[in-house]
Amino acid sequence: MIPWTQTQTQRLNELNAPDSALKKSFDGEPAREKAYQALEKSLVTTQRRRLAEFQTTHRRPELCRLENKLAEMLTQDGFAQVTTPIIMSRGLLKKMSIDSKHPLNSQIFWLQEDKCLRPMLAPHLYYLLVDLLRIWKRPVRIFEIGPCFRKESRGSKHASEFTMLNLVEMGTPENTRRERIQDVGSRVATAAGVKNYRFETVTSEIYGDTIDIVAGKDGLEIASAAMGPHPLDRPWKINESWIGIGFGLERLLMASHRSRNLARFGRSLAYLDGVRLNI
Repeated sequence: MIPWTQTQTQRLNELNAPDSALKKSFDGEPAREKAYQALEKSLVTTQRRRLAEFQTTHRRPELCRLENKLAEMLTQDGFAQVTTPIIMSRGLLKKMSIDSKHPLNSQIFWLQEDKCLRPMLAPHLYYLLVDLLRIWKRPVRIFEIGPCFRKESRGSKHASEFTMLNLVEMGTPENTRRERIQDVGSRVATAAGVKNYRFETVTSEIYGDTIDIVAGKDGLEIASAAMGPHPLDRPWKINESWIGIGFGLERLLMASHRSRNLARFGRSLAYLDGVRLNI
């Protein structure tokens, strides 16, 4: 018995073939080729139907629709949306302990000596909070949704450009922080259509011990949460109890669709609303 060729497997993945189809094996090459042609034709028909539906019904990629859905939910829950620059200074990254020796430094897209495309949203949110904590009453709740950039390792679960949702709540009672993370994290995951997820304690390169939200039997990380007071607060002269959660929106879509390919859901010239265009 022989499996699909590597080229056939790649093409079937692009066309979102189900796992059951990808695991098939065949008596010989003629049987495999016949099955491949029939399956590809069927998948292409399905993808063309999805594109037609997108043109006449949705008209906005699912990533955009998810951004709007989560923003509406969070504002209704008392979070204020903020928008910060995509270009970030080296000085702000240093406040997050990211210097030339930090593992993340090699993943940053530097534009010039002291400017880069932001690899995360947190430094700019810290910057805003310095003023907002002075002006607003507690609790202070803010969030941002926007693109981030990293020279990620190649693979179906990574991309150099991806969309993050970061939310922060300042003034959370210390004895309720973990419960609050689980409450807000569950609301976002459920709103994104993720059904099978769990919370796990892990170690992060930046925040140390964090609480990750992982989905599915493969344990796809869809979010990472931290709480304070935290040593990273000191450069900002912040000394309050807080929680923060960062979600990858493309990974939320991967989990909700049980997909193996993050590229289907991100900003792309090859896909539109999850459909491969070379069909």
